[in-house]
Amino acid sequence: MNGITEALRSGSRLAEDYICSRDAARGLYEYDIRWESGLQARAEWLDQSENARIDRRDLAEYLRIYNKRVNDHGEVHASITRLAEQDALVVTGGQQSGLLTGPLFVIYKAASVVAAAREAEERLQRPVVPVFWIAGEDHDWDEVNHTYLPDHQGDMKKVKLQGRFAGRDSVSNVHVDSQQWVNVLEQVEHLLPDTIHKPGLMKCITEIHQSSSNLSDAFARMISVLFASSGLVLMDASDPDLRRLEQPVFERLIRKNEVLRSAYTQGASLVQQAGYAMPAEVAEDGANLFYIHEGTRLLLLLKDGLYSDRKGLVSFTEERLLQELGEHPERFSNNVLTRPLMQDSVLPVAAVILGQGEIAYWGLTREAFRQFGLQMPILLPRLSFTIMEDIHHKHMKQYGLSFQDVQYHMEEKKEQWLAQQETFQVDEQFDKVQEAFLDLYGPLLDEIAEIHPGLERIGDTNLSKINEQMQYLKQQTHKAIEDKHNVSLRHWNGIQNSLFPTGKPQERVHNALFYLNRYGTEWIDELIKASSEFLGEHKVIAL
Repeated sequence: MNGITEALRSGSRLAEDYICSRDAARGLYEYDIRWESGLQARAEWLDQSENARIDRRDLAEYLRIYNKRVNDHGEVHASITRLAEQDALVVTGGQQSGLLTGPLFVIYKAASVVAAAREAEERLQRPVVPVFWIAGEDHDWDEVNHTYLPDHQGDMKKVKLQGRFAGRDSVSNVHVDSQQWVNVLEQVEHLLPDTIHKPGLMKCITEIHQSSSNLSDAFARMISVLFASSGLVLMDASDPDLRRLEQPVFERLIRKNEVLRSAYTQGASLVQQAGYAMPAEVAEDGANLFYIHEGTRLLLLLKDGLYSDRKGLVSFTEERLLQELGEHPERFSNNVLTRPLMQDSVLPVAAVILGQGEIAYWGLTREAFRQFGLQMPILLPRLSFTIMEDIHHKHMKQYGLSFQDVQYHMEEKKEQWLAQQETFQVDEQFDKVQEAFLDLYGPLLDEIAEIHPGLERIGDTNLSKINEQMQYLKQQTHKAIEDKHNVSLRHWNGIQNSLFPTGKPQERVHNALFYLNRYGTEWIDELIKASSEFLGEHKVIAL
């Protein structure tokens, strides 16, 4: 699959500098993005530190049980068998579960994990297994309960999982009943145009959601349909069975909490000294752990030897917290700063696939890895794409638009194009008439004000109404011109909604179902096969 490299705006200067291997960012990470130089060294370090991670045989046993339930495929079980081997490594990445897989970039992240694992295996000549974390422990329900699909006019429509969830429990623990799924599927059925792929696609996603009682399971089964044949292994970070395996790691996080807090504070200081904005909050009293209390995920603080939340709902001494961990490991979860440590305590990670925001906050963690007896893995930016359909490419050529025009100057370019279509200059003509009118009307108002004081107020009101009517006529004239060019403006809006809907990159808004419905699933396999470089470039591709 060929693609054209185009710059895509980013919100993180730190991530961009890491991707460009600039010295200011380089010192915050263990390895350079150009992983050819570090991959062998990372593999050797993992071989020497096998005892720093949980037993891989126990891990493989857990993964078999979980994947049998949501990702039951021969290639997946073959991957798990390989992972149990002593020399096997992992390329991993993860994402919170989203409705119908969420935005396109989630698909690209999973594809990146598979492609990078294949590349690493080729370079190292040893097993490298792709593993995708589902961050089901996250509790921001409003962020994951919806997605977007274009309607038949190309306008973006929100597809939302109805029902209120008032708590702050992990997404994996939020029950979704069958009628809620039915409502979502009806929205999808209405929005997707009829294609040869639609009947099979609707049948597939209906079966998936009828067999899922929560968003994380539905998400896992959707990812499985798209990636199981590649051997992509799934794991849900909130799974109680995984928590029991992780219990010794949580114990270390608690016992070394003061050391880790100091390490994160040092990391924050280094980020600021390098001239970057703070990518994540590093609280001096933050324990960087969550505790689930009565269906609410509480961020723990450590102050005066006590672990408690900000509202004082729970309070533990270290001894009591460790006792609680031993009895109920499922009540504990990581935050963004300790999740990387947990990941590398569970998996032999050669490289991790990250978005730019994630790369930025990982810049806080290098010293914490060292203090925890670990080493930060190689960080690779996920693959990034914009899908360019033929119709929009044709219209962009018709109106002389580049990708960067659409990204940064669309409204300006559209107004310029509209102005070129009419010899009648609306604003100029109306401004001239208004100016001439005031030249005639102003002296008249001055004269009648001398006849009677009350006429001045009436004259001012009259002038205001006339100006309002002239403005209204100008607006209607603009509208009439737009209506006259309505077909062409639909082309412009189609380009905008496809490439940068709501002003955001396509991959952060569009759902994959639109493209699966139009093109089937082969394009995902093509993405994986065509991707071997992880240099943070954005590609515009045609399907």
